[in-house]
Amino acid sequence: MIHKIIPTNVITGFLGVGKTSLIKTLLQHKPEGEVWAVLVNEFGEIGIDAGLLDTGSDQVQIKEVAGGCMCCAAGLPMQVAINQLIAKAKPDRLLIEPTGLGHPKEVLKVLTQPHYRQVLAMKACVTLVDARKLDDKRYTEHEIFNQQLQVADLVLASKVDSYQVSLMTRLTDYLELVNGADRQAVTVKPWSLKQAEELSPSILALLDLPHKGVTSISANRAKDSVSGVEPKIMAASAKSIQQPRLIDLNYSPLFSEQDTGSASSQYIEFDQCGLQRKTNQGDGFYSCGWVFEPSYEFDFDQLLTLVTGLDVVRLKAVMITEEGIAGFNRVDSELSIVELDDAMDSRIELLSMSPIDIETVEAALLALSSRLGI
Repeated sequence: MIHKIIPTNVITGFLGVGKTSLIKTLLQHKPEGEVWAVLVNEFGEIGIDAGLLDTGSDQVQIKEVAGGCMCCAAGLPMQVAINQLIAKAKPDRLLIEPTGLGHPKEVLKVLTQPHYRQVLAMKACVTLVDARKLDDKRYTEHEIFNQQLQVADLVLASKVDSYQVSLMTRLTDYLELVNGADRQAVTVKPWSLKQAEELSPSILALLDLPHKGVTSISANRAKDSVSGVEPKIMAASAKSIQQPRLIDLNYSPLFSEQDTGSASSQYIEFDQCGLQRKTNQGDGFYSCGWVFEPSYEFDFDQLLTLVTGLDVVRLKAVMITEEGIAGFNRVDSELSIVELDDAMDSRIELLSMSPIDIETVEAALLALSSRLGI
C-alpha cells in the first residue's frame, strides 16, 4: 500500500501529569475518517495505559511497550513497535507517549534517524507540566523533568484549573531558564481536562507545528552547503524533510505486522494463586505491578480504601469489581476513577520513590478479592 509520510507527535511529561488523558481527548476530537495510531511506553512492567486509552474504534490503533524507557538498547524496542504499528494501522497520524521517566532526547534521536525521515514527519513535541511542581525540588532538580521541557515545541500547563493563573507566568520564566535562547521557539498554552471541549480544537491545530529538532537539522545542512557541500544536493535534501512523500509500506522490509512485543499479545504465566507480579527500578523510582486472572473479582469499596491509602506517588489500575470494570488513576493524593466497558484481566501498577512493601500490598489485594467459579 502506498502511503503518505506520517505526521508524528511525541507527547511527553513527568509522571502523572495527564499525558494519557490528553491523548484520549485528542483521539475523541480527531478529524472524522482519519486513522490515528498511539504508541504507549510505561516505566512499569505491567501494561495498563492501553486499556485506559482503548476507544473501541477501528480508527484508533494502540500499541504498548512496558518495562522502562523504550529508547534504551539503541532504540530497538521502540523501532520494532513503531514498525509493527505502522504496518498494521496505516495511520494518518502517530502519537508517541514515552514513559514519564523516559529520556525524550533519546526518543527523538531515534525518531529522526535517516531511515525514519522517509516515513515520519516530526511535528510538535508536546510537553505537559503541572506548574505547581515548580516548587518541588524532586522535579526541578530531576534531569528528565528539565529535559522534557528542553525538547518541547508546545508546552501545556496541565491541570490549570487547579492553581492560580500567576503560575503560568512562573512556568514561562522557568522555560526561559532551562531553554535559554531557545525559549522563543516554545508555545505555551493552558490545558485542563475539565475544559477539554473548549481547549481541544486549538491544541489539535498546534499539533502540526514543526519540531525544532527537524528545523535545526535543516539549518545545519544549510551551513554545510556554505562549507563547500554541493548546494543543490543539500537544498534537495532539506526540502525532502519538509515535503510529503509516498512510501510503499507493504514493499519496504522495514515494516512487518508480526507482533512480538505488545503487552496484550504476550503470554501471561500466572502462579498457583492466579497472578503474575513484576518489578522495576531506575532513576530513583521503584515499581511493582500485578496481573490477576480474569476469575478474580474485587470488592470496589475495599479496593478504593486500599488505593487511596497506599504511600505511592503514582498508581494505575484496571480492575474487575462487583460494581463493574473500574479504571483507577492516582497521582500523589489525587485520584480519578472511570468506568470501562471491557477488560481481559485485572492489573494494577504502583510507582514509589522508596522501596515498596510488595508482600503486604499483595496480601491486601488478595484479601479484598474472590475467585469466581473456584
